[in-house]
Amino acid sequence: MDLWVIVTLGAAAVQTVRFMLQKRLRGLGLSTAGATFSRFVFAAPLAAAGLAALLAIRGEALPGLTPAFWAHAATGGLAQIIATFATVALFSERSFAVGMAFTKTEAIQVAAFSALLLGEPVSAPGMAAIAVGVLGVIALSRPPGGWRGAGVSYRALGLGLLAGGLFGLSAIGYRGATLQVDNADPLLRALMALSCVTAMQTLAMAAWMAWREPGELARVARTWTSVLPVGVAGVLGSAGWFTAFALQNAAYVRSLGQVELIFSILASMLVFKEKLRAAEIFGMALLLVSILMLVLLI
Repeated sequence: MDLWVIVTLGAAAVQTVRFMLQKRLRGLGLSTAGATFSRFVFAAPLAAAGLAALLAIRGEALPGLTPAFWAHAATGGLAQIIATFATVALFSERSFAVGMAFTKTEAIQVAAFSALLLGEPVSAPGMAAIAVGVLGVIALSRPPGGWRGAGVSYRALGLGLLAGGLFGLSAIGYRGATLQVDNADPLLRALMALSCVTAMQTLAMAAWMAWREPGELARVARTWTSVLPVGVAGVLGSAGWFTAFALQNAAYVRSLGQVELIFSILASMLVFKEKLRAAEIFGMALLLVSILMLVLLI
């Protein structure tokens, strides 16, 4: 099994743990922005410490960074933040489920961005695997009452497509940033990009919260013992994603990374004792077919 596959599966598993930990933060009185900020505030210094340790162990100097690196890193970081807020905006929509389903077109949008912005086209078998995966994810997103009962609104559709596109653009930005680091080691390139991106995201979100939610920074600081595990899980998961981006086309990485939905469902079954619906079983089957296609054909 290729290294990028192993790293992506590991990143998806850790991200599932982070989501479970981050969900608990809402019970601590943090706003959505505060819970999101907690992901970055500890991840940034942890990523920088990991990079410093790796450079010290190998006796290497900090690699030089080009303007193209900063452009890719800033684009990816900003796109991820805006995509997160677009997803949060979906929560207030009546047709939330429909909008969320459209965020799952991210994998296809990543494939288009990859070809247009990085000159890395997706092969025909790869595109087929991505398409099967997207169908599986949409099936997993089906609400209990069906799509008709969920309703449809242009605002929800627009927010869903916007979030999916921006999440896709962030993946392309991160892939592009790792390619701009002048070093052969994918882990070092990943930590370099991750350190810079999380630092920029932390500063940007801190400025936003100081302006829009003045007391939220203090609330995050007061709950640091509960927030720290989220930051640790976040930086480990992000290090995995960035390493995978350094190794492989972002479209394949994000498509395989959708296995996190299966991990989340399994966690719900084991931890919260929830039962599977027929649509979820069908969606998981399609997603597993997509994963096998990616592993065997790419």
